[in-house]
Parts: sequence; C-alpha cells; structure tokens
Amino acid sequence: MKAYEVQESSSDYSGIVEVERDRPEPAADEALVEIRAASLNYRDLSIANSDLTYPGAELPVIPLSDGAGEVTAVGEDVQRLSEGDRVATPFAPDWVDGPVAPEKIGRTTGGNSDGALAEYVTFPADSLAVLPDTLSYEQGATLSCAGLTAWRELHEEVDLTADDTVLVLGTGGVSMFALQFATMRGADVFVTSSSDEKLERARELGATWTLNYEETPEWGEAVREETGGVDHVIEVGGPGTLERSVEAADFDGHVHLIGVLSGQDGQVHPGPILVKGLTVKGSMGVGSRAMFDRMNSAIEAAAIEPVIDRTFGFEPEDIREAYRYVEDGSHQGKVVISLE
Repeated sequence: MKAYEVQESSSDYSGIVEVERDRPEPAADEALVEIRAASLNYRDLSIANSDLTYPGAELPVIPLSDGAGEVTAVGEDVQRLSEGDRVATPFAPDWVDGPVAPEKIGRTTGGNSDGALAEYVTFPADSLAVLPDTLSYEQGATLSCAGLTAWRELHEEVDLTADDTVLVLGTGGVSMFALQFATMRGADVFVTSSSDEKLERARELGATWTLNYEETPEWGEAVREETGGVDHVIEVGGPGTLERSVEAADFDGHVHLIGVLSGQDGQVHPGPILVKGLTVKGSMGVGSRAMFDRMNSAIEAAAIEPVIDRTFGFEPEDIREAYRYVEDGSHQGKVVISLE
C-alpha cells in the first residue's frame, strides 16, 4: 500500500517521503480502516519541520492524527464495529472514556504511533468514533484533533450556556469549530483575525463581534470594552497573545490554553489572573472517544458543517504543498488531503 513517512524533520518538508508498505492486518481487538481523507494540524508541521519542535515525536512515523475512512476488516474480538462502518481516527487511541491520565495519552497518532497518511491503517476498534451520516469523509477527517479539542473545552470541561460570551483567536481549525460549537448553544462569540475577508466569513458563521488585530493591536482592552469581559477565551497563540487574552477575560472567566502558535517563550504577569480569579487551563490529549461520540451526536443534531478551506491530492508534491499552505497561515478552517 502507499503511505507517507516523516523520516526526518526538515524546513522544506523534504523529509516527508512516499513509501510502500504491506497492508496491515487487524489484531483481535483492532479494525482495519481504508483512509479516504486526512487533515493537517499545526502539530503536524511541528513534527515534520526542523525549525519547529514537538516533544515526544518518534521518527520515522506515518503522520497526521486526523483521518476518516471505511472499516474493511475487524479482528475476531471486535463487536462494536463492522465492515462498512464510516469512522474517524483517534488522536489518543488509548483514551476511550473517563478523565485524562498519563497512560491514556502516552500514545498519540501521527506522533509516536503511525497516523492517517496511508491508504490503510489499523487502530483499536474501541478508539474509533463512528462518523455522522451528515458528513462526507473530507468533513469527517477534520474532527479528530481540532474539532474534538474545541468541543472538549466548551462542552466537556465547562457547561457553556446561551448567556456566555466566547473570544476566539484567529480562524484556524480549532477556532472555527469553537465558533460553531459556541453559537450552537446560543453564546455570543468574538472573533479576531488579521484578515477582513476571514472576519466576514466568521460573521456568516454566527460571530457576534469581529476585530482585526493588526488594526487594533491592543485588542484585549478593545474586547473587554465591547463585551464587558468574556467568559471564555479559546487561546491558541501563547506568548504575545496570552497576556491580552487575560485582559479580555471577565472576572471568574476561563482561558483555555490550547496552542502555542506564536512560540514557546513568553512571560505573563500573574496579577490580573489573581485579581480576576481566572481559570487558566492547558488542554492535553485532545479528548476521549466517548467525548468524540457526544460531539458527533451534537454535530448531526445541529447540522454543523466543518469549515474546509482547501483540499489537496495524495501525490508527494501535493502533500508538501499542503504542509506549506498551512504554514503560510492563509487558510480558514481546515486543510484536507483526499485519498480518493
């Protein structure tokens, strides 16, 4: 079968190499999935790019945690899945249910365990979430990391209500899912971006307020003045944005620290966190399969359609171009690779 490996990290993604592998056979508790589509996250760039860092990656590895496909065979002990089921791949295949624990997130798809950028993959059957009938394979391939992260932060870690306000930074995959999951509950959402075109699209998706942060560098203060302070911040930047996110938050608010797109270094003064009584919590492991199931039920009930910016092919230059496109940061929502 055709697959891709990150054999070494490189600034131009030349270390992503097409390989030929034997088609895997499922173990007794596994399912074999024919992958139809996969999608990229910033994490995937940090594994393949020598200018970035991702702790815990083990090369060579088949990359990408996010994929969707059809079950083509199951092991002898598998009962919850059957041939023909449409499923999404797991980020943390050992986290099926319950609270997060180190042993549940020690193995990560596309990091230290082979991922979705291959024609066929095997996973523990209990780790695979069944896709809603309302979604295509391309849409289903966006859910495993970005979708589930946003869902967990707004609907598992807290009980978001229509009275809440949410600040979403940027218009990447996690941010667009957060916008959709928040508006699904009737919450008011504030979206920031450097692109007026992306902000217009965010308003079409339900954003109550938008702000161009290049035109308003002190956006934390501006958000607080407009809203009185938000209840939740989906913080994907890290250094350079976290301080302003704290400024934008209301008393007793939550700052959900999901990403560090602006780098690893930075300082945040603890004073405003203490004075406001804020909860600043990091998100690790994405989410369990049980959370995935609940998210999929909500997506189907609300007829949510994941935001896909662009779809690439399955040839070597297509793959590298997809990585470069995500690195450029001009996308809105998710970038997908189609195997069909």
